[in-house]
Amino acid sequence: MTAEQITTSVLLATGTVVVLAAALSALARRIGQPPVIGQVLAGIVLGPSVLGRLPGDPSALLVPDEVLPYLGVLGQVALVLFMFSVGCELDTSLLRHQGRTVTSVSLAALAVPMAAGAALGWAVVARGAEPEGAPSGWAFPLYLAVALSITAMPVLASIIRDRGLAGTVPGLVATAAAALTDVAGWLVLAGVVALAGSEAHSPAVVGGLLVCYLLVMLLLVRPVLRRAYALPGALRDGPLIAAALLSGWATNALGLHAVFGAFLAGLLMPRRGDGRPDPGLVSWADRVGGLLLPVFFITTGFSVDIGGLGAGDLLLLVVLLAVAIAAKLGGCACAARLGGRSWRESAVIGALMNTRGLTELIALNVGKQAGLLDDRWYALLVVVALVTTAMTGPLLSWFRRDAEADAEPDGEAAPETDPGTGRYAGTGASPARAAR
Repeated sequence: MTAEQITTSVLLATGTVVVLAAALSALARRIGQPPVIGQVLAGIVLGPSVLGRLPGDPSALLVPDEVLPYLGVLGQVALVLFMFSVGCELDTSLLRHQGRTVTSVSLAALAVPMAAGAALGWAVVARGAEPEGAPSGWAFPLYLAVALSITAMPVLASIIRDRGLAGTVPGLVATAAAALTDVAGWLVLAGVVALAGSEAHSPAVVGGLLVCYLLVMLLLVRPVLRRAYALPGALRDGPLIAAALLSGWATNALGLHAVFGAFLAGLLMPRRGDGRPDPGLVSWADRVGGLLLPVFFITTGFSVDIGGLGAGDLLLLVVLLAVAIAAKLGGCACAARLGGRSWRESAVIGALMNTRGLTELIALNVGKQAGLLDDRWYALLVVVALVTTAMTGPLLSWFRRDAEADAEPDGEAAPETDPGTGRYAGTGASPARAAR
């Protein structure tokens, strides 16, 4: 294909997925689902799972094989900018006010799913059912452990706001716990990916390079970001985007995925004195992060062939769902109960923490690129991410029928909505974030 033909195909595919994602997102919201469900389904519908099974394979006509790598590059740029915005909007003030419940839920949100995922991973390896091409030994069990412990902070913030939980104890606890697990989960995943791809270097060499990278980010890049942040809006945007892209390049060169560097660059962005994100910066990062994000759904959809899963895969899917839900929802609910909350509030907290959403899809994309997942396992875990996210709304409706009387603010500082910006102050999430 010529350069002009490739450009035409990229524009057609991007425009098509944007329109379809907007329509399915609106439909998802009407039926009480987070809009990210509609966006992910848009990519799946356009890929081999649905459109590719029609006569003439319209999916291949929409996105020829020669064009897919170009869309993949755009999708990676979209992920870098999106993860930069996620890091920017993380409210560190929530991490400074940890009660007993937040601490116990945060620990359970990581430890229980990781233990269950690692045990399931080892059982899979023992039966010889691990992904084709995955490194032998511990790599896949550890990756599965991290994948099952993911909570989607942006989707969670949207659900909390939409369901009227912003001023309740479950909303505050889930938001603070998700903020903690967001940081810890990405750090653990970075370590797993680094070690899994370190055949050419010893773990000590990889660890040393990572320490050097972190020192450069903290001692050199952070002061530069503060100075760039003080510039007028038109002048600061370029340096901030460059910091996200270059940090992503650095982690990618170290053998990690670029999203890790982008996330760290967002974490290092200046914040208010109370630790909350600057609403203006978060709003800007939202727009930048969402600019190319629909392209990611094309590449995700073309990487998944749900219809290609066989009857034997259904049992594995049921086991994955059972382990993921029991470990995350059950583990967090029990931890909240041990932290002093009622069973009704604990169930709401568990349901919120079980939301995986787009963040899980990004982690799956990282795993596939690192050779830790094949097409079959990628499709299975995409379904797990969709089901656990889609079940959050119905579960909240069910639990809250009897929980509304208990889910009142106690003495802790609860997040509020900024009337000037419409922003959920407890997470820094803007209305634009609800689209994800």
